[in-house]
Amino acid sequence: MPTTDASRAPQQLGDPTMRAVVQDGYGSSEVLRVARVPRPAVGDRQVLVEVRAAGLDRGTEHLMTGTPYAMRLGFGLRRPRNPVLGRDVAGTVLRVGASVTRFAPGDEVYGVAPGSFAELAVAGEDKLARKPARLSFAQAAVVPVSGGTALQALTGPGRLQQGQRVLVVGASGGVGSFAVQIAKALGAEVTGVCSSAKAAFVTELGADQVLDYAADDWADDWADGSRRFDLVLDIAGNPPIGRLRRALTPHGTAVFVGGEGAGRLTGMGRQLRGALLVSPFVPQRLALFMAKERGADYERLTELIDAGAVTPALQRSYPLDEAPLAVRLLETGQVRGKVAITV
Repeated sequence: MPTTDASRAPQQLGDPTMRAVVQDGYGSSEVLRVARVPRPAVGDRQVLVEVRAAGLDRGTEHLMTGTPYAMRLGFGLRRPRNPVLGRDVAGTVLRVGASVTRFAPGDEVYGVAPGSFAELAVAGEDKLARKPARLSFAQAAVVPVSGGTALQALTGPGRLQQGQRVLVVGASGGVGSFAVQIAKALGAEVTGVCSSAKAAFVTELGADQVLDYAADDWADDWADGSRRFDLVLDIAGNPPIGRLRRALTPHGTAVFVGGEGAGRLTGMGRQLRGALLVSPFVPQRLALFMAKERGADYERLTELIDAGAVTPALQRSYPLDEAPLAVRLLETGQVRGKVAITV
């Protein structure tokens, strides 16, 4: 193993435990602590990764709080089945299962591995890709979940075509910062919606126009119709359906990504319920979207990243011991772009 860092020496000596950020129950960042836990086992189609960095995203926060409550049916009713937090990962392959063919020990990879806030994590072979050469491990770690979500939303239900006008509501967040760049890379004209404090940041991402959500009405159509959009990506903005439809062209598409504040039981608030009811009766498409974790998408993101078209908006990295602090900053809305946890 190439590292000589003393804090990781136990992994070299075959220590059966590892350091990880764990939670004994659902709740806010106060439930998180750093502890020693057993090393994960590796299945036939799985890859053991020595974690160099892990990304922090809203999905990780939902797993921590156990909301919406419906998700507990899959992750544990009273407490998480996997007590180790984290999903995004970037690191070096240590071991591969007997049926793995795409990776070998020593490969630098990134992707999704449940329990990535730890020294070691296990990922399915189909949920990893080779790390972009131009990125550090911390930069790579913040790409998979948010970047994959943005790519799928734009090219899947969004059906983005070159030359179309795209509105990204929530452009300064994790998914939004990738959506702005990917849409531009695919030839769209992009307008971002964010707070005035983050307008310069969204402009730097490549947005052609930036609107202040508190001062500008992005649904207010100009007299010549030039402010209508072919595609609106609503990243947990939760505007009324009528307002969204006013922002769209007559046959435009709105894609709903996320559900912050949309109901603690199912995550489907009034906006999403309204979209389900209205969509069959209007010419515009109102698409509910659930992202998948796919290594093939991360490979496509790697192409865009290595071409210089997409760069992760990494705000800051925190060491493993400070992961609870990083999560607290995300909870309170103090994160611009993405944050990584380094191991």
